[in-house]
Amino acid sequence: MGWLIVEYVQERITTLHDFGDATPDAPTDRATVVVPMTDREYRTPAAERVLSTLADIDPARVIVALRTEPANVGAFDAWLGAFDPVETLWCGGPRVRELLAEHGLDGARGKGRDVWLALGVAALDTEYVVIHDADATSYSSGHVPRLLAPLDGEFGFVKGYYARVERNQLFGRLFRLFYVPLVRALAQRHDAAILGYLDAFRYALAGEVALTADLARQLRVSREWGLEIDTLGAAFDAVGFAGTAQVDLGTHVHDHRDVGGSAGLAAMSRAVGAAVFRAIEEHGVEPAYETLPARYETAAKTLVEQYAADAAHNGLDYDRVAERDQVAQYAAAIDSPGADTRLPAWADTSLDPEHFRRAAQADLESVD
Repeated sequence: MGWLIVEYVQERITTLHDFGDATPDAPTDRATVVVPMTDREYRTPAAERVLSTLADIDPARVIVALRTEPANVGAFDAWLGAFDPVETLWCGGPRVRELLAEHGLDGARGKGRDVWLALGVAALDTEYVVIHDADATSYSSGHVPRLLAPLDGEFGFVKGYYARVERNQLFGRLFRLFYVPLVRALAQRHDAAILGYLDAFRYALAGEVALTADLARQLRVSREWGLEIDTLGAAFDAVGFAGTAQVDLGTHVHDHRDVGGSAGLAAMSRAVGAAVFRAIEEHGVEPAYETLPARYETAAKTLVEQYAADAAHNGLDYDRVAERDQVAQYAAAIDSPGADTRLPAWADTSLDPEHFRRAAQADLESVD
């Protein structure tokens, strides 16, 4: 067998590389895979690929955390029913909303809220949980086992990382142009372990993670965007550097968002920034918000030149002006995080996840 070894550098957290085509032994029979979906994933080729691949992997359970309008639920559930073993959790039905209101948990709905609800159910059923999106056209049958395998050893939290190169360009813009320079600008001023942890991941905004059910019950989650950072903050407290690993998932091809608009990258940067600031403030870091945007832009401009050199070296197209324009838009989003509206950890709430599951099932049945 021929091996393609790109590099084998170890970093502050354990880095598990892909040196070939091996798929490690993994406890898939003790794991639930959580996949959040909205109307944008309905019957797309990427989602079809993800679901059919999961059927071949055959984990203990697949939970689709569904957010859609009542008129679309029946067709969505019928489509999902063709992929075994999928359990549809409709997160927006009337019984679910009423139940959440009874426990003081009603509020804004978004990806974070959907995943949080599904995590409560997943932690009831299995020892391990995998979370990933359904928009990767490059999805592979090796992804779930590679994420899960380290959990069967000494690790409690595993994060995927991958390259985002397609259309002859570098993508991963929110991570490259916002998250990385923001964390570096903060680390230049504050010597804090939490910042070292946030800077230790090769792709901190990747949605592909695996964690123990115990850790899933400890997550405080932003209702909309910011889930990935909330997860890192909880993992730092629960397992730290030694209990964390990152896993090479190759090259991913994902759907891409525009920079502007209500669901664009600039809007997302506000939520991601707020999640970063909450995480570090909880660990004693007090950012100087009045000077941080300028310090962030300085760090980002250095990175833009480095990305330009990397792109040129590899024959990729690179638009410095467009990248700098994004940096300016992201700088405008840097501000104190405001009120904390995160959902509580499941371990700290009075809501019984089994009661939520039954309410979601009843809502689904009433639509069908």
